[in-house]
Order: sequence, then C-alpha cells, then structure tokens
Amino acid sequence: MTTSHAKYGELSLEYGASITSVPYHPGAAKYFSEKGFEVASVKDGAGNTESRNLRFVTGGESGTYYAFGSVIAQHATNNAGVNVVGLVGNGSQGNVQELEDGTADFAFCQSDVMAYAYNGTNLFESKVEGFSTVAALYMEQVQIVTTNPAIKTVADLAGKSVSIGAPGSGVYFNAIDVLGAYGLTENDIKPTYQSFGDSADALKNGQIDAAFIVAGAPTTAVTDLATTKDTYLVSLDSEHIAKLLETSDYYTETVIAKDVYFGD
Repeated sequence: MTTSHAKYGELSLEYGASITSVPYHPGAAKYFSEKGFEVASVKDGAGNTESRNLRFVTGGESGTYYAFGSVIAQHATNNAGVNVVGLVGNGSQGNVQELEDGTADFAFCQSDVMAYAYNGTNLFESKVEGFSTVAALYMEQVQIVTTNPAIKTVADLAGKSVSIGAPGSGVYFNAIDVLGAYGLTENDIKPTYQSFGDSADALKNGQIDAAFIVAGAPTTAVTDLATTKDTYLVSLDSEHIAKLLETSDYYTETVIAKDVYFGD
C-alpha cells in the first residue's frame, strides 16, 4: 500500500507536455483551439494554408507520448481536413531536433526542454528558435519516490543512493534543479542513472534509497512498486519551490491529490 508523508496530498512540481510545430499550420491550430486546448502562441505569417501531410513525432512505442499522439493524429486526420501521421520519437530533446532538422512538422515536447532549446542551455549547445507552441496538453509531475519512511524531505537525500535519470536527460536536469533548490548537488548524493522501470525495480530490491520519476500521476512504475512495498512520495516545501521558480519558471507548484495514490 502506498503511503504519503503529506497529510492532504503530495506537494510537487509540474510542467506541461505540449505540441510544438514548425512551420505553423493554421488548419491544425484551428483544430486544437476548437477542441478546447489552449493555443499558446504561433509565429505570424509562418507556413501556408494549403493542406498537406503533417509528420507528428511522439515518443517510444510503449510510452504515453506515442499512444496519445497516435490518437490525436488519427482524430485530427478524421476531423480537421489535414492528414497527420503519428511517428515514433525519441522524447522531447530528439523531437525538438527533428523539428530543427525539418524531418518533423509537429512534436510532443516538455515545457522545460522547450526552454532549454530556446535558450541554448542544458541539453542544447546552441539556441533552437525555429518552432512555435501550438497547444498545452497536460501536466507531468516531478515525483520523488522512496521506500524509506525516514526520507521525508529533499534534504534527507544527502548521502543517499538516488536514481536521477539517464545522464543529460530531462529527468536528470529536473533532479539537478530540485536538489539545487535545497543547496545540494549531484556530488552530495550517490547518484544512479536509471529509467523509471529500472528505478522501481531497484527500490523494490533495496538497491537505491529514492528515485526521481517525472510523469503524470498516477504513474504505473509507482503504483506497481506500491503493490509489493510501502512506498512514499517526498514532499517539496513551498519555500524551496519558490526558490526554484525564481530561476526556472517552466515549473508550476502543484499538489498531487491524496486519492491519486493513497485511496480515499
């Protein structure tokens, strides 16, 4: 049974998974607007109004991005007068690169990775500016998962074995951001670099103390882990979240409702 350190839910961070495009396609933007999505911004005069095939890169075949993107592509094709083809992608960083290279017209991308691309930081050696945000879709949470009830705050991760995602990945930089808000660095923990599934297995087997998992809640890796071991989410306090937001405005403070993981 999964347990929480927070009384009414888990204080966390979230950021958006969005669709980005280059060039801007008016027909597709109109479709998303009519479906109730917030159309955040477009490049004036970009693209053209002629209907054509649109290549939409998503994520790996076993992930949420691919499944969701395939549904969107099919629905847009059936209802918007444009032919959208959903394609397997390599995640946010790879998707932005495909937009830049001209091998894709639309792509899923996390808002933090878009910020990295636009500013030429972290995952990107130089600025990538030739894309537009078409629609904000849903939020993903930065979740810190542990099976150790003594770990109650991010500060408690000091000296512990913590999975922080693959080196240079979006999860990695999320972890570095959060640790930094608490005055910690990668050198202050015993880092491992694992996928969500491998992190859950390592927690289950007692090989690590905690893991950063960045995904919409509830997350399968967490719920599956909780069927075998008491599992806890580590809260972030408002003071340190505010400190993080001063330098990383692509995050938003949020609360994971108690019943998402912990029942009524």
